[in-house]
Amino acid sequence: MTASSLLSVAMHDTVGITGLSSESFKDNWGPAYQRTSNAGIPDPNGKIYWSFNALVGLFFPAVTGIMAGSNRSASLKDTQRSIPIGTLAATLTTSALYLVSVLFFGSVATRDKLLTDRLLTASIAWPFPAIVYVGIILSTLGAALQSLTGAPRLLAAIANDDILPVLNYFKVVDGGEPHVATFFTAFICIGCVIIGNLDLISPTITMFYLLCYAGVNLSCFLLDLLDAPSWRPRWKFHHWSLSLVGALLCIVIMFLISWTFTVVSLALASLIYYYVSIKGKAGDWGDGFKSAYFQLALRSLRSLGASQVHPKNWYPIPLIFCRPWGKLPENVPCHPKLADFANCMKKKGRGMSIFISIIDGDYHERVEDAKAACKQLSTYIDYKQCEGVAEIVVAPNMSEGFRGIVQTMGLGNLKPNIIVMRYPEIWRRENLIEIPATFVGIINDCIVANKAVVIVKGLDEWPNEYQRQYGTIDLYWIVRDGGLMLLLSQLLLTKDSFEGCKIQVFCIAEEDSDAEGLKADVKKFLYDLRMQAEVIVISMKSWEGPGEQQESIEAFSAAQGRIASYLGEMKERAERDKTPLMADGKPVVVNEQQVEKFLYTTLKLNSTILKYSRMAAVVFVSLPPPPANHPAFFYMEYMDLLVENVPRLLIVRGYRRDVVTLFT
Repeated sequence: MTASSLLSVAMHDTVGITGLSSESFKDNWGPAYQRTSNAGIPDPNGKIYWSFNALVGLFFPAVTGIMAGSNRSASLKDTQRSIPIGTLAATLTTSALYLVSVLFFGSVATRDKLLTDRLLTASIAWPFPAIVYVGIILSTLGAALQSLTGAPRLLAAIANDDILPVLNYFKVVDGGEPHVATFFTAFICIGCVIIGNLDLISPTITMFYLLCYAGVNLSCFLLDLLDAPSWRPRWKFHHWSLSLVGALLCIVIMFLISWTFTVVSLALASLIYYYVSIKGKAGDWGDGFKSAYFQLALRSLRSLGASQVHPKNWYPIPLIFCRPWGKLPENVPCHPKLADFANCMKKKGRGMSIFISIIDGDYHERVEDAKAACKQLSTYIDYKQCEGVAEIVVAPNMSEGFRGIVQTMGLGNLKPNIIVMRYPEIWRRENLIEIPATFVGIINDCIVANKAVVIVKGLDEWPNEYQRQYGTIDLYWIVRDGGLMLLLSQLLLTKDSFEGCKIQVFCIAEEDSDAEGLKADVKKFLYDLRMQAEVIVISMKSWEGPGEQQESIEAFSAAQGRIASYLGEMKERAERDKTPLMADGKPVVVNEQQVEKFLYTTLKLNSTILKYSRMAAVVFVSLPPPPANHPAFFYMEYMDLLVENVPRLLIVRGYRRDVVTLFT
């Protein structure tokens, strides 16, 4: 069925199928009928002719059943050839016969006779009037039998497509007769006959025919307009505008016939569509709307370009690193709380997340494993009701796989902008000595690629949407991060689990005299951003005196001892091999005073967090970059000391650009 032929269907079938009696026509058209019913003479304004029903409605049999070929396409040898040729040939032939009959009627009867004699054909029929009655009966029976053969096959075809489980009773084997569907169709027809009111049945049937024609025209319009590669009609004389006009005409005529029936029909069709989208199974014929979404996405991507996004248009696109530090239970593709955390980074759950996992090995050998893992991860994402996609990468090791991902994942400004991963709390407990180098390498790759980083410590205790949290969300804003930490804390407040919390911002002042000025500046900044938070300023002088938490001091001493032991082994190995100090396969430079300074600063920060935020729902702290030329082992010791005894911590490193702005 082509766009051009469908337009003719919409133009011709719509009026004829109504089958409205003169009384029903009078009721539907109202005053217009009263103005024009006088011998078919138009009203003074020339609005409408009563003859509209007789010249157009006389024409109904010429195009009725135009979809019959499609309904019985399974019985045709060559549907692509037979349906267009048969449809056009039947329409042209019957149209010619009806136009000739108009001339004949005008030759044998007066105008008054044509307007008043409802059985004029029987009066002038040759050789006797009864032949017309026989023709009417045969025509009626033929139309009924046509519907009783076409409709059941259409119902059986829909059932065989396995769209809706409720229609499974009507399935038939290939080449079989749809007996159940036929009985069901006959039952519906008998019920309509029992109603005994043609004026009630006809508009209902008309609406469904028109909806069918509008749907087919709309499909042709979308496929032609979007230049879908799969749209290759054999009939070349068509244009998307004809299909659009045909669909609009169907809708307009529906409203002209009866707006109440139209509203009910559209509502029912919408409910059926919704039911199919929820309960139905995916077919293999594609979806025209998906093609439209695809084209819209392409055009949106082109309009976004690759230029820097303005802060007020910035959206977090987190890349969730699913591979754990250690092992998860079998058939569990991702940490169960990662999707919950990913949703906390979106406002009202809207936005795209990319869940990635890396499989070690050769791509050619493990490609099937990757496909199975991707399917499993996608199922997990759907189960957690998280808007996101799954990606599986095969690489020789985790470091190389992640480096490829951070460079290539995404398109234009739709690339992931935040890398989210779990803090490797198990590395020392299970003696996983390869984790420090991998962890530091991932952070350095993110810094080079200008990706923000969010590291979650205490993921096992992260609340789901039903676990209400109370207390505060504390931000230790030490390093300028473009406002990412502020933005993430605000996004947390939009979630049901954190909406009862309040935000506290901790700032570090160099001198006591600077405290009040810094506090005023930060409060003004937050007010301009329309963010409500309490500002607390801590002087660095308070760090010089005693006051560290006992557990922090113990962790500090333990870290000192491990670093000294690791450094001694490095020196011994270097002397034995007569090489420079080596760690993680590369030379390193160790300044012991600098190492001590890093440890002391981390001790002070951890002690401050435990002093002020021990009962906080979530603590945010800036992620210190790995010091150049320090062994990865040392950096893990710094980080372990930072997170020691803090139950739920988000370690954040932002961009080189702002993600919040005062000009929103």
